[in-house]
Amino acid sequence: MTGTEVSLSVPRSRDPVVLLVDDQPIVAELVRQMLSDHPEISLHYCADPFQALNVANQLNPTVILQDLVMPDIDGLTLVKFFRANAATRETPLVVMSSTEEAGTKAEAFRLGANDYLVKPPNRLELIARLQYHHRSCVNQWERRELLQQLAAKEQRLSAEMAAGRKYVESLLPPFLTSPVAVHWRFEPSEQLGGDMLGYFPVDDDHLALYLLDVTGHGLGSALLGVTVSNLLRARSLPETDFLRPAQVLATLGRTFQMEDHGDRFFTLWYGVFQHSTRRLCWSGAGHPQALLFAEGLNPPLELGSQNPAIGMFAIDDWEQEEIEVPPHSRLLIYSDGAFEIHRPDGTEWTFAEFVEFVSRPDSPDRPLLDQLVDHCRLLKGGPVLDDDLSLLEVRL
Repeated sequence: MTGTEVSLSVPRSRDPVVLLVDDQPIVAELVRQMLSDHPEISLHYCADPFQALNVANQLNPTVILQDLVMPDIDGLTLVKFFRANAATRETPLVVMSSTEEAGTKAEAFRLGANDYLVKPPNRLELIARLQYHHRSCVNQWERRELLQQLAAKEQRLSAEMAAGRKYVESLLPPFLTSPVAVHWRFEPSEQLGGDMLGYFPVDDDHLALYLLDVTGHGLGSALLGVTVSNLLRARSLPETDFLRPAQVLATLGRTFQMEDHGDRFFTLWYGVFQHSTRRLCWSGAGHPQALLFAEGLNPPLELGSQNPAIGMFAIDDWEQEEIEVPPHSRLLIYSDGAFEIHRPDGTEWTFAEFVEFVSRPDSPDRPLLDQLVDHCRLLKGGPVLDDDLSLLEVRL
């Protein structure tokens, strides 16, 4: 047993460390004798209640054993001090008194005491209660340490996700203004997702456009989306004519079967616009239908997906379609995160409502794509959406 001389740096022990605060040395000696058969319990004694907080801060006990009747300071006041002190706010506190008064016990518990003993305590009862509260304290420390580790891990993961999102966004192409105008919006959800979009000239007369959406979230989905996008942009698919959308989808289907890629598959809309003839040839793989807006088209023309998502089935025949695009048309390609919005009241934005919204013209102050992003956040009730929202708008 030690007095108030305590080391300035005491590690958190997994063995019981008891701080006894009592102005009577005879009580301290009695407690020491009761614990003599338990060397794993380290008893530290503080006779001066005014030094109790300093001692506790240096000692970091797993249990505080405190008398309620001491000269110069009321024991209940000391309980309040212990609970107001950051280092002892949650330390198990057992108070002792020579009498068992219901009112005193109730007040002690109200102020934050965890237990109450009548002096002199029974030896077996004292040991049992000290061991019980010690285990409670250690469990609390371990929970806090685990939460801190989880928070640190979550912070690292969040930083990695942010870096991943920044990398994905760096791969997105610049806007185009000629010979057609192409703009996009990419609004990732809280988690790293698998949306990717892009466009590239196949030759001087043809512009390829694509938007894909990998199932799931996280690094695996994002890496698959980036991989497919890079292959398309670099035109690196073997023996593939990038002017023929069905052939592009067929090669991707052979290359990216889901069992070889963590059971992930992806939807894709891929189209090729020929400037000289205004012909648009496209092929869709389980992707939401693109919308073509033109004079005289009300509602807009839906350029749907004729094929299953890529990676789900091994098929040989992939379909494509072709139309002539009227002058001054607008093509909108998007991921399902643009319309699958869950409102706070549990309802969902319908696809018909989505089509009605995107059929409106741009305003002088706010492009339609920005209006749509703002509206999706308004529907969701917050800035973070459930899924990635990707939009590709082409003014033909």
